[in-house]
Amino acid sequence: MSELEDQIENRRQKKVLLSENGITPYPNQFSFDLEPSQVHELHGSKDPEDLQGENLILTVPGRITGLRKMGKISFLDLYDGAQKLQVLVRRNRLSEEAAVVLANLDLGDYVGARGQLQFSKTGELTVFAEDLTLLAKALRPLPEKWHGLTEVEARYRQRYLDLVANPESRRVFETRAALIRGLRRHLEAEGFLEVETPMMQAMAGGATARPFTTHHNALDLPLFLRIAPELYLKRLLVGGLHRVYEINRNFRNEGISTHHNPEFTMLEFYWAYSDYQQLMDFTEGMLESLAQEVLGTTVVPWQGQEIRLERPWQRFTMKDAITHFAKIPAERLETAEQLEEELKRGHFELPTTRDYGHLLLALFEATVEEHLLQPTFITDHPVEISPLAKQCPEDPRFTERFELYFAGMELANAFSELNDPEVQAERFHQQSAARDGGDDEAHAFDHDYVRALEHGMPPAGGLGLGIDRLTMIFTDRPSIRDVILFPLLRPEASRRTGPEVDTEGGVAAGAEGEPEGDE
Repeated sequence: MSELEDQIENRRQKKVLLSENGITPYPNQFSFDLEPSQVHELHGSKDPEDLQGENLILTVPGRITGLRKMGKISFLDLYDGAQKLQVLVRRNRLSEEAAVVLANLDLGDYVGARGQLQFSKTGELTVFAEDLTLLAKALRPLPEKWHGLTEVEARYRQRYLDLVANPESRRVFETRAALIRGLRRHLEAEGFLEVETPMMQAMAGGATARPFTTHHNALDLPLFLRIAPELYLKRLLVGGLHRVYEINRNFRNEGISTHHNPEFTMLEFYWAYSDYQQLMDFTEGMLESLAQEVLGTTVVPWQGQEIRLERPWQRFTMKDAITHFAKIPAERLETAEQLEEELKRGHFELPTTRDYGHLLLALFEATVEEHLLQPTFITDHPVEISPLAKQCPEDPRFTERFELYFAGMELANAFSELNDPEVQAERFHQQSAARDGGDDEAHAFDHDYVRALEHGMPPAGGLGLGIDRLTMIFTDRPSIRDVILFPLLRPEASRRTGPEVDTEGGVAAGAEGEPEGDE
């Protein structure tokens, strides 16, 4: 029998003993006054003599993360996920039932302690308990010696232990929640209405990506998990909801990497009578103020460097960015043949579709993206890769579109929305031809969306912002799996991770540094 199995068996025996003494190992409910972090917040700064004079009797619950027995005195650390609170227990002051509880406690158990709140002789805020109630018996130990769950794959698979053992993980997800609240406040202050659109769709649209498929049994209908909410949100513009947004879950059946998860969260908003230039100004202001609100600064640490969010941010057209960073003369970027030559010269991978737009994008990704540490807008994308964006009046080969880059990765995508139904139908026909030619990410022809445009959609700008990647940047996390509570993992039932962690389920697609694929 392994050490882990011995510990589990010992804890099970304690559970039986508790039950035999009439103590419920898992009571239905528990009334309490404050959790440990609230105790510190309300009473931690008080003068010790004043606190003792208050004779404050509190009932406090928490998980035991420290347990020290010294003769007839025991010290417990109760943890609520944010802070721990010391509890001092004198066995001779406990009831018989509470003494049985104390004798059978283990690290990881949940208990409630009741007693006077004072400062100890060493100045630590402490509950001097005269009663203990078992709230949940932990049958498996926490990560060994409370040093934290350190193996990366185990942290992703057993996030519940990661959150208990690693306070910094909790702070990541608190920051994520604060970002989402801040985005909502900013948009609602500008008159945007939050809406919801379908996650299951008869046609996957709004982006060029491979969808996940499913089936509705009652209707005998094949369905797709949405790859983007865009076309439904723009239908709402047609309906007269002129400022709408959705914080949405999207699903794309594509590669996994440190920047990509098949299930991810986006903010998308659409703004009637605006264009992509206005959206750049708006986005700068929104994210700069968000950083100040959530982090208290506009200088964000990123993997040993600094990202500065003070406006204005740099802006390049896609062609100009290649010339600026890759030092390729602008006159060498005018035709598909020239672009293909430049890709071959740099020994870069050629795209499957070798029209001008896909070749320019491939050259940009190969030569420019890695240089975009500071916030940068890349504008004027080719029409071939932008089927839902308006063309630039001065050069119809390009569209009024931008992508926002931070830390060498795309954070947002936006454009002046195409609202001419006949041009949109022609773009869909071009995408359908690409699908017939083997491009399984090309956009399908959405007849109902074209019909909606025929009823009239006002000129508008729309933007999609990656919540996961934004959280990565604001928390200095290099992997998207660090900022998703339960990232997708590959099942592998026999896998065990960590010296005291029994794992059932899956491992990440490859090791953390070995992604299964990339977009």
